[in-house]
Amino acid sequence: MRSYGQLCSVAKALDVLGDRWTLLVLRELLIQGPCRYTDLANGLPGIASNLLSERLRNLEASGLVWREAAPPPVATTLFHLTERGRAAEPVVVALARWGTPLIADAAPDDAIRGHWVLFSAAAFLRDRAPGGLPITVQLHTPLGSSVIEISPDGASTRVGTADDPGITLEGMPQVILRLLAGELTVGEAAEQGLVLRGDPEVLDAFHLAPA
Repeated sequence: MRSYGQLCSVAKALDVLGDRWTLLVLRELLIQGPCRYTDLANGLPGIASNLLSERLRNLEASGLVWREAAPPPVATTLFHLTERGRAAEPVVVALARWGTPLIADAAPDDAIRGHWVLFSAAAFLRDRAPGGLPITVQLHTPLGSSVIEISPDGASTRVGTADDPGITLEGMPQVILRLLAGELTVGEAAEQGLVLRGDPEVLDAFHLAPA
């Protein structure tokens, strides 16, 4: 790894995280949990195999990732985040929030994965440990269905469906993300095809635009 050679915490962090693809490798491990190499490659369309191997080696050397030779029935290498690696989550979440306005101008051939949408949507929760009763948000996009579950203990996300969600948002990923980010009001999102079912007050858990 090349170093900026500066005694500055920003520069030192970029020495570890600043290489192309590195933060996206962390994104995949934060979202998916322990991953096989093929899981990572699928979540990183466009990365060359040798470059992914190099980034994983660098992250291991920096103490952010460790590998496990998983026994049968997995019988393959699994890559895990260390505690230090998980501590980078606020950095990735902050980038998800900051970058959401940019998706309005995304290129039509940009790659997209369903779990990216889920991670970015959860990044706009007002509080990771909100008070009050548990609430469930169901997301349906052309990429698939996913769930955000919020309780006094924090928030969790998963791919799939919920039995009795407090609210269901159905539409294009870009529209849902811009709504939860406060880039669109509920009315503006509806004009762009969003279908909302359930209690709109559930959305108070997110950073919404004024009505």
